[in-house]
Formats: sequence, structure tokens, C-alpha cells
Amino acid sequence: MDDTYYEFGTPADRWDRAQLFFESKEYATAARILGGLVQEAPDLVAPRLLLARAYYHSARLVKAEAELRRVLERDPVEEYARLMLGRTLERQGRDAEAATHLRMSHAMTGALGPESAEQRHGE
Repeated sequence: MDDTYYEFGTPADRWDRAQLFFESKEYATAARILGGLVQEAPDLVAPRLLLARAYYHSARLVKAEAELRRVLERDPVEEYARLMLGRTLERQGRDAEAATHLRMSHAMTGALGPESAEQRHGE
């Protein structure tokens, strides 16, 4: 696919396109579009979180971890980013480090537990 396809349209057009690719489980393509959006608006949490999710689902765990840490730098109480970081670290075999983030996620969601965050984000 031509690179201009990923850059074409307004940021809102590209956000919609990235979400469509993500929902279609075309995670690498979604990540490619989202990468440009994140560069344009590095302080926005939503595109960065979806980029992290696309990396996670395409097993690009180091990149997912980096994006999740950036999300948490901007929004330390973003419960879903905390949960995802824990899951990402687990998949990398870093269970002790993952446990910390998973406990924090659980504490943030209260009695509902971390599963509620997954359900809200369609995991």
C-alpha cells in the first residue's frame, strides 16, 4: 500500500480509518496510521492507547510497552493502560514487574476488578 494512504485526509479521517483497521484485526496497518497521528498530537492519550493496543495484538510487545509507559506518564490513573502494561509485561515473562501494574489496575477499578477495564475496551 502506498504511504500516502496512511497520511491522506484530516486527523479525524485517519483516526476513523485506524479504528476500522483495528476492528478488522489489521493491527499492523492500524499501527502504521496511528503512528502518524501520535507524532502529530503526542499529548493525546486515545491515539497513543490504541497504538499500544495495536502493537500488543500484533505481538510487538516492546513497542506496546513503550507506548503504554508514555500514556501513563501523561495520565498516571489511566486504568486500562495500567492493565495493558501489566499484561504486556506478563507476555514478556516479567511477572514480578507485571504484578505491580496489575495490582494498581485492580485498585483503580475497585470491586469490579481489572476485567471491567477489558470489557469497556472491547478486549
